[in-house]
Amino acid sequence: MTTEESWTTDQVVRLAGVSSRTLRHYDQVGLLRPAATGPGGRRIYRRPELHRLQHVLVLRELGLGLPDIAAVLDGGSEVDALRAHHERLRREIGRLRRLADTVARSIEEREGGDPMSADEMFAAFRDDPHAEEARERWGAEAVTVQEKVAGWDRDTAADVHAGMTEVHRRLAGLMESGAPVDAPEVQDAVAAHHAWVSRFWVPGREAYTGLGALYVDDPRFTATIDAYGDGLARYLRDAIAVYARANLE
Repeated sequence: MTTEESWTTDQVVRLAGVSSRTLRHYDQVGLLRPAATGPGGRRIYRRPELHRLQHVLVLRELGLGLPDIAAVLDGGSEVDALRAHHERLRREIGRLRRLADTVARSIEEREGGDPMSADEMFAAFRDDPHAEEARERWGAEAVTVQEKVAGWDRDTAADVHAGMTEVHRRLAGLMESGAPVDAPEVQDAVAAHHAWVSRFWVPGREAYTGLGALYVDDPRFTATIDAYGDGLARYLRDAIAVYARANLE
């Protein structure tokens, strides 16, 4: 074994079980640069890059987003990053428990128990444990959006959820058909997605592109979107980037 031992993108894809698109994205965001570029722009990786990729995948399995992973690998504290993630998980557990209690009370009511008060019906949705995280990551505007959502009645919330489901299923079908992200029908679907997002807040080019990146960088978003089709979060991110460049300011 020599220090010149190297692997191409295709070989790394087979070894690590990641897609070439993921490797390109890691390169674009500065998380994993190739050791060199071969003929035709082919990426070349060596052992230090494989070690770094292994570490990325371990941290990703633990639920860290790409910004947190980058901070750890570039000299930050892995323990601090894991503690922050642990706290997010604790808040999520609390949210799910409140939702479970709400559902249990709804079942009791429908089976003849005491009726829920209007306040009880929506308390689990108002008390959003992600509000502080949203404020830290995206500023006061994000919290304003959350407060707006918390004020929706049941019919409005159901209508918004149905719109999300429809647009994601539409995009998943296009992805599975092999339509490229810049195809007119895909861009029409992204326009519908932008219209759906605009029910919360109206993003411009930079904000909408950033939202697309977040769909891939944050495992919570990725899991939700990929439930409609494996790889949909990345497909949507790339389609959003095309749409934003062509249509938004």
